[in-house]
Amino acid sequence: MLADMTAHDAPPARPDPPASTDTDGEITRPKRRRRPTERAAEIVAAGLAHFAEHGYANTRLEDVAQRAGIGKSTIYLYFENKEALFRATVQAHVTPAFSEMTALIDGYEGQIATLLRQVLMHAYSELLRPDNLALLRIIVAEGERFPELRRAFYEAEISHGKALMRRILARGVASGEFADGPAHAFPRLLVAPVFTVAMWRLTFESIESIDMQGWIEGHVTLLMDGLRVR
Repeated sequence: MLADMTAHDAPPARPDPPASTDTDGEITRPKRRRRPTERAAEIVAAGLAHFAEHGYANTRLEDVAQRAGIGKSTIYLYFENKEALFRATVQAHVTPAFSEMTALIDGYEGQIATLLRQVLMHAYSELLRPDNLALLRIIVAEGERFPELRRAFYEAEISHGKALMRRILARGVASGEFADGPAHAFPRLLVAPVFTVAMWRLTFESIESIDMQGWIEGHVTLLMDGLRVR
């Protein structure tokens, strides 16, 4: 998947060199060559670490290449510029979570209220991961100067999240569990408290921490009370 996210096609994988025999008759094998997808994943990991430590503006592809242990020219075989690397970094950390939530929604056959609770719990656990908080911090701090950062995050996360919430709301209305109210026009309302906690973690957590168990329960209760058919 990571190979598909780069601006250039990754170079084809080469077969491992054949084994050789040393002077003592022992068979030795050279180190296995990394596949292009493995190399791309290593570059993405190095990119996120460098973005988080130095910011987007102060990161160069050459710095990421050094951190990933590759030559300066090699990184350009995978990413044509810094924006392409940042987009791949966002997708690498966001796409798996949405794939899991989509699979959950597709296969779910029980009460929609329970499904919504499970999806929200998944959203909390994913967005509050340190790597995703690092991405959010970069977008907030540098998005005004580099609007492409906002666009990358919106396309990878916000737009997909809205689509999933719309699906759940529509199923809830169809099953008779949810009322067809204003929330359906603004599916972001369902996940707004998740982003509130994420922003709190980035700003005021050292001053006042949030009781996550109580917050999530309050979020879900408030949401269900507003959506439930009366």
